Amino acid sequence: MLSLQKTTPLDTDYLESLGFVWHTDADETSYISDTLVVLSEEEAEAYYEATNTLYDMFVEAGEHVVENNLFHEIGIPFNLVEVIKESWENDVHWHLYGRFDLAGGIDGKPIKLLEFNADTPTALFETAIVQWAMLKQNALEESSQFNTLYEALINNFKRLVTLEEDVSAFEENYDGWHFLFTSVKGNSEEENTVRLLQHIATEAGYNTEFAYIDDIEFSAEEGIFYNDKNYELWFKLIPWEDIALEESDLAMLLTNIVKNQKAIIFNPAYTLLFQSKGMLKILWDLYPNHPLLLESSFEPLEGQKQVKKPIFGREGGNVSILDENASELASVDGDYGNHKMLYQAYTELATDTNGNSYQAGVFYAYEACGLGFRKGGKILDNMSKFVGHIVS
Repeated sequence: MLSLQKTTPLDTDYLESLGFVWHTDADETSYISDTLVVLSEEEAEAYYEATNTLYDMFVEAGEHVVENNLFHEIGIPFNLVEVIKESWENDVHWHLYGRFDLAGGIDGKPIKLLEFNADTPTALFETAIVQWAMLKQNALEESSQFNTLYEALINNFKRLVTLEEDVSAFEENYDGWHFLFTSVKGNSEEENTVRLLQHIATEAGYNTEFAYIDDIEFSAEEGIFYNDKNYELWFKLIPWEDIALEESDLAMLLTNIVKNQKAIIFNPAYTLLFQSKGMLKILWDLYPNHPLLLESSFEPLEGQKQVKKPIFGREGGNVSILDENASELASVDGDYGNHKMLYQAYTELATDTNGNSYQAGVFYAYEACGLGFRKGGKILDNMSKFVGHIVS
């Protein structure tokens, strides 16, 4: 059974002092849960091992998609195929970080991959900062977490220069490059997440700047500019598929900037391959019946309970649970109904005594490095809560 530990909640003034301002949901309830999920060291280790294994499988599947030109099958917009190939084939396009969503692992049930948020994962601030603060403010042992996310990001920023596991050569190889961090205007969660990443990159040793996307100039021949300064490195918390579908001119500019080696973009364009839930079907083709995978198809699965979800979507939008006869049991509305749909075998999430479901999120930055949980209904939507953890 799921083990939980009550804590004294962090007050909003304290959270805001950390820079965490999206602490209250639309219904005036706290977004941060006042309970911790309690794990054993063996359970934490199992999440670590599973996530590292899954990342290697995604790399194999990505190679399979590129080699066999399966971009259309997994819903990749045609105007990003060139930049995806370009970023895939050159090691300088380093994957900074992503988050795996997993079922099982805390309730005696096996860990199963639900999806991989590889391009623009949320819950970074909550995982790296807030859940540490929960332990600290409750006088609990701060090191009792599977959570080295902050340090892992510092090291992975350094790897953008060293391109290898050992980061000690960063300073002698860093050439004073300028690193620009970007979000859209008017979204405090996204902006503060980006500013946290900027802070971490500055700590790693980069010259950094923040700018909103509308204030940046892009040139296919010259690169990326803000306030007349050229930036060789650019981080954007703007999904690649949104750029492809809503900003096709920008998609073309970024393709040419990458081809002309005028800037390196994070996360790289190839992370859209991993982000597509169409990859879950590719993984099942390559690794049928793998213990970490759920059967996945572009057609409804015969005779079994399943989840239908758009290959690109966020916060449970347009996700539905279907019974063995493909009749709808539960669903969430959303803006992603025009995307191709994937059908994935249903698996129960861990639940507490009130019937809330718990889903693990494990961050990956060169290796698995940070665990957090989301709590909500059968389908986790934008009203789900963030739940920290403690390893006992």
